[in-house]
Amino acid sequence: MSEIKYTEHHEWIKQEGNEITVGITDHAQQQLGDVVFVELPEVDTEYASGDEAVVIESVKAAGDISLPVTCTVTAVNDALSDDPELINNDAMGEGWIFKATLADGESLAELMSEEAYQALIAE
Repeated sequence: MSEIKYTEHHEWIKQEGNEITVGITDHAQQQLGDVVFVELPEVDTEYASGDEAVVIESVKAAGDISLPVTCTVTAVNDALSDDPELINNDAMGEGWIFKATLADGESLAELMSEEAYQALIAE
């Protein structure tokens, strides 16, 4: 069973076993405006919790994705190199950014549920 969790920095993380898929939320892409560039991480790169893994540039601003877990990148969404607008068109689906394997014992338990995230963005 997979469950999507959210960070206070507007990333979503879908966990399936020890694998995660990471992207930005629909709310985040709306705030950024038209995404024009995504700097993807390198496959096989290890990141510690708190490390910046991705840079997203839009017509309004640039932002980073900092990881709340320790993981190793296993795949990137290469389609974003040619079509970064996929994030605007489908942030929670085809606009995923990368996949990774969680470090042993890492958990997403401390991240927000969808209900908690919706409460955060409603403030």
